[in-house]
Amino acid sequence: MSRPFTPKVITANALLEGDVIYRSASGDWVRALAQAALIFDAVRADEMLAEAQKDGMAVGAYLTDAAEGEHGPEPTHFREEFRRTGPSNYPHGKQETGARANV
Repeated sequence: MSRPFTPKVITANALLEGDVIYRSASGDWVRALAQAALIFDAVRADEMLAEAQKDGMAVGAYLTDAAEGEHGPEPTHFREEFRRTGPSNYPHGKQETGARANV
């Protein structure tokens, strides 16, 4: 018996900068998790992941669990929270300037 599908987002790393990026509902890559498409269907998730993996702008695209938050998708695992907020040793990069809207 398989586990029930839980909501997911597609994430990867930007090919040139290495930053964490997310797939939006329109098929664009965005840098803010809140702008990512929250996927509720396993078939649609597989289709969107296949499209994302063909895109030459990103590397290592994968599905990760997420929950619907007040301002959009939110991570459900600490690993994705670390990836979303950037390095935790001192404020720089995304923590200092804020996430850009689009790639």
